[in-house]
Amino acid sequence: MAGVEFVDVRKSFGAFPVIKGVNIEIEDGEFVILVGPSGCGKSTLLRMLAGLENISAGEIRIGGEVVNNFPPKDRDIAMVFQNYALYPHMTVADNMGFSLMLSGTSKAEIEKRVTPAAEILGLTKLLDRYPRQLSGGQRQRVAMGRAIVRDPQVFLFDEPLSNLDAKLRVAMRAEIKGLHHRLKTTTVYVTHDQIEAMTMADKIVVMHDGLVEQIGTPLDLYDNPVNLFVAGFIGSPAMSMIKGRLDPANPQSFIASNGSTLPVGRAAASATGRELVYGLRPEFISLDPNGIPVEVVVTEPTGYETQMIVRLGGEDVSCVFRERVAAKPGETINVAIDADHVHLFDVETRSRLVD
Repeated sequence: MAGVEFVDVRKSFGAFPVIKGVNIEIEDGEFVILVGPSGCGKSTLLRMLAGLENISAGEIRIGGEVVNNFPPKDRDIAMVFQNYALYPHMTVADNMGFSLMLSGTSKAEIEKRVTPAAEILGLTKLLDRYPRQLSGGQRQRVAMGRAIVRDPQVFLFDEPLSNLDAKLRVAMRAEIKGLHHRLKTTTVYVTHDQIEAMTMADKIVVMHDGLVEQIGTPLDLYDNPVNLFVAGFIGSPAMSMIKGRLDPANPQSFIASNGSTLPVGRAAASATGRELVYGLRPEFISLDPNGIPVEVVVTEPTGYETQMIVRLGGEDVSCVFRERVAAKPGETINVAIDADHVHLFDVETRSRLVD
């Protein structure tokens, strides 16, 4: 196993920069997820780590060694792709051991490595089957098994669950996380799904437009987003945003653009006088008969909770209630806001203001 470092890594296609100076340090044995919207550069960064793309500037290090000029086969990494890339004419066992066969490994050694990998992934009874005889989840496990048998220093996953249905994605998330817990191999995982990132990662790297916006643990990013992009990207339902300013006479009151007054906990002294964005997570809005009257826009009962969109401060705001709320669109309910969990962002810099 080995750590991974990106040191001021840049990538351009012609005159068009797609990676604009990325610095990331991944510890030995960490499970790190690169997350961001399509086109942010996360897959390009992973492909550069794998040696499938050349870098334009900077250094990539694996185990402390600069690998910029190493071909993929010499980087001691194994990659699992979005499409399973299995050979249809080969059995599960042959697919898993194919890379070892190409490297001249003996049949006995291949079997010695394939057998325990198949046991870990629950594929022992499927070793004689062909890919066409497998479900999507089973095929993905075969692709993972092909990576495991190589016993690499680093595992790379490029959106491996995007082709699976919702229920199977949840199951495979648990399998991949459990696999990492057993093997403790450094893992770099790319996804656009922030729920995958939140539930699986030791550390998340949020990317946007070729840059790293924030690096941290899942809960650190959720509780302390550094800017509007991270605040809006991490969390489902997303953080709601309302524009306005602090009341000059009372810094614990926020005056929205439509004139509504909303509570604020502690506000940074620098917030007064600025044009701000009031950020509020849906779970910090609760039902309160004596609270702020809001109009119901959409109701989405899920059984164990009720997700709702209401009109607050002139904006559509997401709420999550543990209660079963019978209110229909157009009706009015009253809510309270937990002011201690309100975030304030500067409109101009887009950064979160802290005490």
